[in-house]
Amino acid sequence: QVQLVESGGGLVQAGGSLRLSCAASGIILSINAMEWHRQAPGKQRELVAIITSGGSTNYADSVKGRFTISRDNARRMVYLQMNSLKPEDTAVYYCRRTGLDYWGKGTLVTVSS
Repeated sequence: QVQLVESGGGLVQAGGSLRLSCAASGIILSINAMEWHRQAPGKQRELVAIITSGGSTNYADSVKGRFTISRDNARRMVYLQMNSLKPEDTAVYYCRRTGLDYWGKGTLVTVSS
């Protein structure tokens, strides 16, 4: 049974950093691509970052150079390091296994100006 539990969100000032974590059970990370998405108030959910099974990464233009996705296969964890945060990064952040229509509860990130 797949379960994704996101954590690490909180309130941070603009320019600050946060590290989000996603605990993935029921998923073999080494053979699956994983994603981070976010949904800001009143907006559609958007893809923020993806890491393939081979370790390649890709990012939305809005976060490129500021966010880093990584994973620890042995610990079944996926991370999103967020630096130089901006108020427009405020959103609920979700992790997801590519191709699987399952979403955890997410973790709220609020960036104050």
